[in-house]
Amino acid sequence: MASPNLPVGTVIDAPAVDLPAFATRHPNLLSEKLGAKVLSCTDEFFASASRMLQDSEPVFIVGKFDDHGKWMDGWETRRRRNGGNDTAIVKLGLLGTIKGLDINTSHFTGNFPPAASVQVARCEGEPDERTEWVEIVPAKSLQGNSHHFVEIDDDRVWTHLRLNIFPDGGVARLRAYGQPACDWESKDPGQLYEVSALASGGRIVAYNDSHFGSPMPLLTPGRGVNMGDGWETRRRREPGNDWVIIELGHAATVEKIEIDTAHFKGNYPDRVSVQGALVKESTDQSLVTQAMFWPVILGEQKTEMDKQHFYEGAVLQPVGPVSHVRVNMFPDGGISRVRIWGRLAR
Repeated sequence: MASPNLPVGTVIDAPAVDLPAFATRHPNLLSEKLGAKVLSCTDEFFASASRMLQDSEPVFIVGKFDDHGKWMDGWETRRRRNGGNDTAIVKLGLLGTIKGLDINTSHFTGNFPPAASVQVARCEGEPDERTEWVEIVPAKSLQGNSHHFVEIDDDRVWTHLRLNIFPDGGVARLRAYGQPACDWESKDPGQLYEVSALASGGRIVAYNDSHFGSPMPLLTPGRGVNMGDGWETRRRREPGNDWVIIELGHAATVEKIEIDTAHFKGNYPDRVSVQGALVKESTDQSLVTQAMFWPVILGEQKTEMDKQHFYEGAVLQPVGPVSHVRVNMFPDGGISRVRIWGRLAR
C-alpha cells in the first residue's frame, strides 16, 4: 500500500515485471479491446469486476475514495462472513487455446485473496447450470501486490473462463494469453479473407524493436485509438531498417494489403515494404534469419502521416501462397495496423 506521506492524488504505477514467453508470443484473450466481458460475479461491492479486463496496467491513486470505500483499480469483493467464496465468469474476447494466465494482485496488499483457481468452458451461448467446467488451474496460493503467472499445457479451445477466489478479496488484472482459433474448414476458398487478423489466428512471431509500443496491436480490429495503440520503434541512429514478422492464420495468396499509420504524424515510416513465404517447418527463431531472403510481395512504398494505405492489383508481386509475411519500415517509426487479405491456399 502507498506511503501515507504521499500527497493525495498521487498515482503509483505497478512495478515493471519480466514476462514469461507465453505472454510475449500470444495476445491476451481477456482483453477488453478484443471484446472480453464479465458476464456475472458473486460480488463487486468495492470495485467492479470489469476493471480486471482493462488493457492498461493497474494504478494506485493516493487518497481516492468512492461511496464504498478506497477506490481500487481491479475487482474487489466485500469481506465474506457467511462461508463460501467469490467467483467471476468472463467471456473471452476471442475463442482460442489458452497458453498461460496472469492473476495480478498489484496494489492489493491487505485485501488480496489467499488463493484462486481457474476453470474454463466452451459453449455457444452464455454458460448455465448445464455447462461443463474444466479446471485448468487448481487452487493456487496468492501473494499481495504480485503477478502470478501460470503456464497451461492444453490444446483445447475455450470460450469462457471462471475465476474463483478464496474466500474473497481483490484482483487487479486477469489475463489469459493464448492462440485464437478459426474454423477454416468451413470457409469458402474462393472468398477474400483478412488472414492476418487475430480473430483469424494471425500471430506476431518476431520483431527487432518495440521501444515505444509492442507490435501486438497491429493485428487487432478497428483503427488505433491513439499513438499508443500501435507499434513504434526508437529513432534509428545506425544503418538498416525495422521489421516485424507475422504468421497468417491460414496460408493464402495475397491480393490486398493495408498499412495504417493512424495517429503517427511526426514519427510515421518514410517507406514500407512487405515480403512473404510459404513456410512448412521452422522455429520462431529460425524465421528471423529466413525472412531476410523471402520474395518481395510489395516493393518499397512512400507513406504519409495518419493515413490508411491500401495496396492491391499490379503493385503486388505474384509470389504464390504465403504463410508468413515480414513487414519492413524504413528506417523506423510507427504503424498502427497491418492487414493482409488473401484467398485461401488449400
